[in-house]
Amino acid sequence: MMQVILSLFIFFCVVQPAIAQITCVDTDGEAAIVKNDVPSAKAEAIARAKWAAIEQVVGVNVKAQSIVQNLMAVDDAISKELKGAVSTYKLLSQNTKEGILSVRVNACVEPTKAQDAVAGLALNNAISVFIISKDMSPRGGAHYEESNILSESIIGKLVDQGYTVTDIAAANVLDSQVVDSAIKSGKFLSMRSLMYKFLTNLLLIGKVEYTVSTKKGENIGYGLSMPFNNVTARLTYRLVTKDAKGGMVILAAGVEQGKGLAGSVEDAAAVSLKEITDKLTPVILDKVSKNIQGVSKKVAIKVSDVSELSDNFAIKDILQNTVWVLEVADAGIGEFEVKYSENPIYLANSLEQKGKFKLVEFSRQTLKLKYIRE
Repeated sequence: MMQVILSLFIFFCVVQPAIAQITCVDTDGEAAIVKNDVPSAKAEAIARAKWAAIEQVVGVNVKAQSIVQNLMAVDDAISKELKGAVSTYKLLSQNTKEGILSVRVNACVEPTKAQDAVAGLALNNAISVFIISKDMSPRGGAHYEESNILSESIIGKLVDQGYTVTDIAAANVLDSQVVDSAIKSGKFLSMRSLMYKFLTNLLLIGKVEYTVSTKKGENIGYGLSMPFNNVTARLTYRLVTKDAKGGMVILAAGVEQGKGLAGSVEDAAAVSLKEITDKLTPVILDKVSKNIQGVSKKVAIKVSDVSELSDNFAIKDILQNTVWVLEVADAGIGEFEVKYSENPIYLANSLEQKGKFKLVEFSRQTLKLKYIRE
């Protein structure tokens, strides 16, 4: 009898934490009713409500809806690989107004699987940046600036290259101690959660400290005094990404140093940081570019209702002009092989949004589409 009681006690101790992980939230979703197809609109609205629940539980700052229009396709694709993110849901209400069907659901979400689902939507071409610099102004004290020459310059260069960049500083989700701990220890649990929040697969973090080597007016010997303030800036940084299993991979790490001379300590610090900026920017751009090339995948595109060569040329032209498509190769009439640097979900979404295709079947390896002629 005691063995049975002990077994039951152990069972509940093991199972209870797993049960406690489930979080239930009320969320809303809506969809347009097209051609009086209410069931399809309802299914899409519920899918959007479920995604809203997943995003709420994970705590994302960047909503999937802002970058993906066809959430039904996303829901279908993710649910095949990550069943159970939404364990159960209950339809609380349903309303229709001016051709829009709205629903409210109570969805129960398992946080771990929700994070996996969100990770499945993370952008390879999106980068989160958080570089802090000690404030060297007279009022600075121990304060750190989130906006500085280095972070603004790197963000600007990345945007110019076509990447989506999130400046984490604006979200107020990190402080200097967390960054310092992550850089020194190499433990990136808090950093990984940021990737979930901002739907990104790349994260650049760094911290800049300054040393005033010589102050203006200081005696430097032979009856001479220093005409400028001499400041040395040191940046410690890491550029990290996630592997297929969610582990953190360091793409670049190190310490960069710059020196600056100026009449004020603040101006000398700015000059020294500008020197670091000139050194680091090309390094980061090169590492990011190589990483994007490395994660690129080949996706087979099969388009039905294509019989004319003119249609084939038109489709190939559309594919070549789709964002993040690197190469397009012919594989026959209506068949193409595309080298794509992003998650294929976004390729399916982009092609449907062009109005020339209808997504028939989705997988990570193959997209089956129907060609829509004008």
